[in-house]
Amino acid sequence: MKFSDVGPVMTELPRDGLTGLSQNWRADLISGLLVSLIALPLCLGIAMASGFPAYGGVVTAIVGGLIVGPLCGALLTIKGPAAGLIAIVLACVETLGQGDASAGYRYTLAVIVVASLIQVVFGVLKLGRFADFFPSSVVHGMLAAIGVIIFSKQIHPMLGVKPMAREPIPLLLEIPHSVAIMNPEVALVGFLSVLIVVSATTVFGRFARYLPGPLVAVIVGIALCIYFDFSHPHSYKWYSTDYTVDQRFLVTLPDSFFNGITFPDFGRILSVSSFEFILLFALIGSLESLLTCKAVDALDPWARKSNMNRDLLAIGCGNTLCSLIGGLPMISEVVRSSANITYGARTRWSNFFHGASLLAFVLLLTPVIRLIPNAALAGVLCVTGYRLASPLRFKHAREIGYDHLGVFVVTIIATLLTDLLLGVLIGLLSEYLVCLYLGAPVRNLFSRFPKGSLMKDGSFYIVLPKLCFFGNVIGFKREVASANISRLILDFSNCTYIDNTFMNELVSVQSSQDVRILGLDRLRPISGHKEATRRVLVA
Repeated sequence: MKFSDVGPVMTELPRDGLTGLSQNWRADLISGLLVSLIALPLCLGIAMASGFPAYGGVVTAIVGGLIVGPLCGALLTIKGPAAGLIAIVLACVETLGQGDASAGYRYTLAVIVVASLIQVVFGVLKLGRFADFFPSSVVHGMLAAIGVIIFSKQIHPMLGVKPMAREPIPLLLEIPHSVAIMNPEVALVGFLSVLIVVSATTVFGRFARYLPGPLVAVIVGIALCIYFDFSHPHSYKWYSTDYTVDQRFLVTLPDSFFNGITFPDFGRILSVSSFEFILLFALIGSLESLLTCKAVDALDPWARKSNMNRDLLAIGCGNTLCSLIGGLPMISEVVRSSANITYGARTRWSNFFHGASLLAFVLLLTPVIRLIPNAALAGVLCVTGYRLASPLRFKHAREIGYDHLGVFVVTIIATLLTDLLLGVLIGLLSEYLVCLYLGAPVRNLFSRFPKGSLMKDGSFYIVLPKLCFFGNVIGFKREVASANISRLILDFSNCTYIDNTFMNELVSVQSSQDVRILGLDRLRPISGHKEATRRVLVA
């Protein structure tokens, strides 16, 4: 489907969330509706995987669309719950609840309220730029670790088994046992869900955009639920073994959507654990959202740029509202945002229509949603987790360079053995150590990035420092932005080390501006990848 297939070509780019509706409502309506078909099963699955009721995932996407959508600083991103925060939310529910899931849910809502207010402060203080401080190897390692955590926790409910372990590595080791005792009817639903999501593009071809894999998996799951009569408790025999199915294996929703509203409990907000999770939600949630905005900006057909600070402020406000009524934390979600662009979205209103469509679904189709098997949703999330940590991620990291791969793997292992916050900090420390090992000058690690100067011919000239690494990407972007012109001269004649994160930013600048580069051929890349770390040929 081309952009011209869904409406008139957009002649004037919208500058804020309230323009562009009259010219582009048709394209945005179609895109928002199609994205909501992907979002519904994901919102339900993410909520239950996070230890929240199914209501908590849907209400977040509705608020993210109807309220945050028209006000955010990113034009084409879809706001809602994301798989990347499952590990933090579930850990918070289990830690604060201490065995009481209901209490843990309410305590977690209180934690998210405080974290959301911190996000608002981040936006007010214009701290969105600090997402650029984190090295790409650490960010990719964090996402891969999240993928492993999601897979380890969802493979068991996909098989109809409640695992004994709770941590990722023991959960992975318990998979053979769960396979041996799986509930055959439930597992059939789960395996078919995985098969459908994986093969949807191949099977449906060009119609796959209108028949998203998660939606088809849910429809097939509902059909099997009716066939196996999951709604009524009963036992059945399979190879001389008795198994039971009942409504525990189905999605649970309140009789009325508004009956699902749950208020936070601030009774444990001053505990040490609460402070740790507040920090995690505020930092990791903001980082993931900002990185998604950057990725979606690169896909925007009109090459528009997000206002990161405004987006962070809007998400903080949206998260505050969500957590006050029982919802999950929201971020800018990459899969739904990419689909939004594919379906021809043009303005922020596509996110609004996405939220409106979800609200219509839960108001009109509650009886149908209650027939969705949890195993189908778990299967969808297993595929999501696998894709975040697939062998291709490791292959890509190795192609960039062994330094990138090393930090990538260290971050994954550290996260799996500790938690997300410690994992990221350990990954950050390892990135510093790798820089030093490869010859980065120590005294330049914390120096300020030099200012550029305007030349007589109108170009902007920047002399790069001896060390160009993730720590001064923010300064580099600030100088490039301050030029306010498209012609740049970047002089690397004094540089002795450029890490892969800085190279990634350099490639991005080259793709969007007229750039002349001097002295870069003095530095040897450690691999054939265009973003590989470079070192001076002769020290």
